[in-house]
Amino acid sequence: MIKIKTKVDFSQSAHGRRIIKPTARNSKPKPPIPPGRLPRISRLMAVAIKLERILISGEVSDISELARLSHVSQPRMSQILALNLLAPDIQEQLLFLPRVETGKSEIHEKILRKLTAEVNWSHQRDRWKMLVAAISMVQ
Repeated sequence: MIKIKTKVDFSQSAHGRRIIKPTARNSKPKPPIPPGRLPRISRLMAVAIKLERILISGEVSDISELARLSHVSQPRMSQILALNLLAPDIQEQLLFLPRVETGKSEIHEKILRKLTAEVNWSHQRDRWKMLVAAISMVQ
């Protein structure tokens, strides 16, 4: 069991509702949110990992049910789950891509489909390096 101790202030709003606020001395300043947003492929990679765990755990019976619950088509669900076929180091790099400040990210799911079709992880890594090099040359 985890216990958390903190001091709070109780006050009432104009309509008599009680308001609970942490005291000023105990509240820590929130760290600033870095500029930009997470790339869509990073979010999709995280979703693919989570959905695969749900599928393996038996919470859903198959990909079709998972697609129905996620409100996407079965082929789209297969495309998302195919990201789990990437080499673990590529998955990690996708999860930790730098934040996008303007425009769209250069790396997106559609260009990774050919990589996911490659079974050999060493070939995947070679193609990934070429893809990243090509993108960095454009920028």
